[in-house]
Amino acid sequence: MEGEGLMSRFIALLTLLIPGLIATLGIKLMRDTLFGILHPIYIHLVIQFVAGLLFFIAGLAFVGGFILHRDRKRNLTKGRFRKKI
Repeated sequence: MEGEGLMSRFIALLTLLIPGLIATLGIKLMRDTLFGILHPIYIHLVIQFVAGLLFFIAGLAFVGGFILHRDRKRNLTKGRFRKKI
C-alpha cells in the first residue's frame, strides 16, 4: 500500500519537472538572445527569442494549471477560481 502513494508522488514530480525544464530552457533562450548568442538551430535572434518566450509561457501555464487543478480538487481555491457546479 505504501508503494502506491510513493509512485503517484513520483509521477506527479515528473509531471511538474518536465514543463519546469521547458520553461527554464525558454528563459535561457531569451537570455542568450539578449546577449547576442545565436544557437545554430535558429535562423535569427528574433525567432530564438519568440521560441524561448513560447517555451516559457507553455511551461509556466502547465505548472500553474496543474497547481490550480490540485487546489480545486482539495477545495483550497477562493472566489473566482472555484469550480462552477
